Amino acid sequence: MGIDFQGRVAIVTGAGGGLGRQHALALAQRGAKVLVNDLGGAVDGSGGTVSAAQAVVDEIRAAGGEALANGASVTDFAAVEAMVQQAIDAWGRVDILVNNAGILRDKSFAKMSMDDFRLVVDVHLMGAANCCKAVWPHMVAHQYGRIVMTTSSTGLYGNFGQANYGAAKLAQVGLMQTLAIEGAKYNIHVNALAPTAATRMTEGLMPQEVLDALKPEAVVPAMLVLAHESAPTRTILCAGAGTFEAAHITLTQGIHLGIGADVPEQLAARLAEVTERAGEQVPQSGAAQGTNEVGRALAARA
Repeated sequence: MGIDFQGRVAIVTGAGGGLGRQHALALAQRGAKVLVNDLGGAVDGSGGTVSAAQAVVDEIRAAGGEALANGASVTDFAAVEAMVQQAIDAWGRVDILVNNAGILRDKSFAKMSMDDFRLVVDVHLMGAANCCKAVWPHMVAHQYGRIVMTTSSTGLYGNFGQANYGAAKLAQVGLMQTLAIEGAKYNIHVNALAPTAATRMTEGLMPQEVLDALKPEAVVPAMLVLAHESAPTRTILCAGAGTFEAAHITLTQGIHLGIGADVPEQLAARLAEVTERAGEQVPQSGAAQGTNEVGRALAARA
C-alpha cells in the first residue's frame, strides 16, 4: 500500500464508535500503533465508560495490530496529558493526532441554554486544543507531527439548530491555521477534515437511503491522506459518500474608499464590488488582509 503508517504512533479521540472507530481501524490496518480514546458517553456527552474504546482495541488486536484504550475526557487537560504519556510510555512517541471527539446538543439559538452552548464548545474546541497542547512538545522534539482537526460543513456554512456546534467547528479551523504556521519549522502539518457521515450523531436526521450512502468508511481516505507523512498543511478537506472537495477561506480584492464622511454611503452603494470574487486569494496568514489594505491605501496616495 502506498499510504502506510508503519512505525507511526497515532492517537484518535472519540474513537469508540462511528467515524473515530473507522479512523482507528484504518490507521491500525496500515501499520500504525493506535491509542483509542473515548469517554464512552452518550451523544450529548453524558455518562462515560472505557468499554467502547476497549472494544475497538480488541478489534485491532484481533487483526494483528497494536492498540491501547483510554477513557479520558478531552475537556480534562490533566487527563489528556496522561493519555499522551500513556502512548509515550508504550511506544516512545506520538506522530499523529486525530481530533475526532465531539458531542451534540442541538436546539435553535433562541431555545439553547448557554450551558449547552458552552459544553459543546468545550468538547470540540477546548478538547482539540488540549490534545494539541499535550502532543505538541513531543512532536517538536521529534521534528515530526501530523494533526487532523475535525471541522464540519455546519462550521463552514451554517446549519439550523447548531449554533454551538458550528461555532466550535469553525473555531477548529482557526486553530488549524495558526498551528500550521507555528508548526511548519518543526515538520508539524495541521489540517482539517469536514466529514459527512452517518453516525449515531446523524441517526434520525436523514432518510435511510441517504444514511446508507454516507458510510463513515467513505470519509476515512481523506483522514489517511491528511495524517500521512506526505500530507499537505492548512488544507480543509471535505469528504462524504466517496466524494472529496476542498474548502477555502478567501479574501477578495476589494476596493479602496479612503476616509471621509460619505464612505459608509459609498460602501453601501458599491458593496457588490467589494464582494466580487474575481481575483480573490487564499491568504497564507492573517497579515495578508492588512497588506492588501495598506497597499491599496498607499497606491491611492501615489
